[in-house]
Amino acid sequence: MSIRLPRLLAVPAVAAVIALAACAPADQAPQPTADATPTPTPSATPEPIAFHADGTADDNRAIFLETVEQVWSSERSAEGRAYVDALVETGFDKSQMQVSKDLSTVGNPAETMMVSVRWSDSACLVGQFGPDTPSPVAKVFEPLDGVCIPGETRAIDW
Repeated sequence: MSIRLPRLLAVPAVAAVIALAACAPADQAPQPTADATPTPTPSATPEPIAFHADGTADDNRAIFLETVEQVWSSERSAEGRAYVDALVETGFDKSQMQVSKDLSTVGNPAETMMVSVRWSDSACLVGQFGPDTPSPVAKVFEPLDGVCIPGETRAIDW
């Protein structure tokens, strides 16, 4: 069902549209406003991922994750020690690290593991990886009761 306007209303409406169209100059294109003027943007070169000893945990999250991903893609991906060793090579302080155990309580390979670096009294870099984790992740968390990974962890005694 269509609605039909009475002829008396339709004619003035069409006339108004035609009148407005006639007001615009036919040979001039609309001028851009100041807001629409394109401004060139400098091409930013991304800063290379690097360890920042004087930086924050957030500053070092990318290099922490990159290091964990490198071990994850190696033959030693199920060895917690490999993650600790790689992070030490990158520049992280081994004395501030924790790593979960490689084996479950019944002796099976751990489904997921964690490694952490306590960066300060208020920040920990924590990485999670393992066969049940689709890809490694790294986050910055506040320590819980002074530790980055609560519960029983493996001794880093090498």
